Amino acid sequence: MRNALGLMLASVVAAIVIAGGWYFYSARADQGAPKTTAASAADPLPAQAKLAANDEVETTAAIAGKPAAPAAAPAPAPAPAVAPVQDTTCTNPNALGVSRVVEIDTTGGPGFGFEQYKQFDFLADKEVVLTFDDSPWPHNTPAVLKALADECTKGLFFSVGKHASWHPEILRQVLAQGHTVGTHTWSHVNLAGKKMTEQQARDEIEKGFSAVKWALGTNPSPFFRFPQLSQNPALVSYLGSRNIGIFSTDLDSFDFRKESTPDKIISNVMTKLDKLGKGIILMHDFQKRTGEALPTLLARLKAGGYKVVQIKAKTTFESLPEYDEAILKELKVPASSSATNARPVSSVVQTVSQR
Repeated sequence: MRNALGLMLASVVAAIVIAGGWYFYSARADQGAPKTTAASAADPLPAQAKLAANDEVETTAAIAGKPAAPAAAPAPAPAPAVAPVQDTTCTNPNALGVSRVVEIDTTGGPGFGFEQYKQFDFLADKEVVLTFDDSPWPHNTPAVLKALADECTKGLFFSVGKHASWHPEILRQVLAQGHTVGTHTWSHVNLAGKKMTEQQARDEIEKGFSAVKWALGTNPSPFFRFPQLSQNPALVSYLGSRNIGIFSTDLDSFDFRKESTPDKIISNVMTKLDKLGKGIILMHDFQKRTGEALPTLLARLKAGGYKVVQIKAKTTFESLPEYDEAILKELKVPASSSATNARPVSSVVQTVSQR
């Protein structure tokens, strides 16, 4: 009897010892197990890393329509040669179009065009910029606009202030069709002429901007081209202080010459382009022959594998109030009615009866 009770007691003690050991082992095992952690790739980037990623994005030359890179990964700089920018309004499937849209930061007055400025080489091989001086002008500017629209491409127009004040409705068409509008002085005078004082030259520049602003009903882009490409260091510095980008040219079409013809314009441009391989092209929508040459010239550019780059400004231009007022006085426009200038003629004057 005693032996049986002893065996039973020994079995109970053994069971308690075994259970306690198992509990102790399990607790230690749980304590020592590795914790599950989020993968490092899912952690948010530290502030410095984000800045570094943003620094790699080219901010002065943007390709329209390119999808944004993920916030956690650096975006590569845009390649110079890309598929044409899609224009949803273009009905010409074989149009020349626009291959790149470039945004210019005009802080400090940078210069473009290798004829006078060598610092910024932003065009890739086979890229061109179409620029037109002296706009707007009846018949001739609309002819240029039609040629550009037929090929769904864009240009950069440098408007003369007086011309803008005479034909504001045409200049508004230029802007409405998506082209960029800069200025070309008030009266197309040579700013580097011997009789031109620095103050007179500044007046020409500022009045030109204010007149184009009046014609457009909004500020033009902060882009400027010197008449005859004639400049001096003082005026270049002044434009820099106003944060206005200066455009020269890489190749001149010479469409303004008396002996020029549409065929000569095309030959001049293509011969120089084939030699240089790219460039900012100087033309004049003031000239009738330019509008006549442009359809064939654009076709030749496309056939030659050239691509058009459109220029836009990163920031808007702010005209000076004193010159805005001077333009209103020059044009004999009542100050109270200046805000209505942007209205089309048909909304101001309508025929209600006609015989």
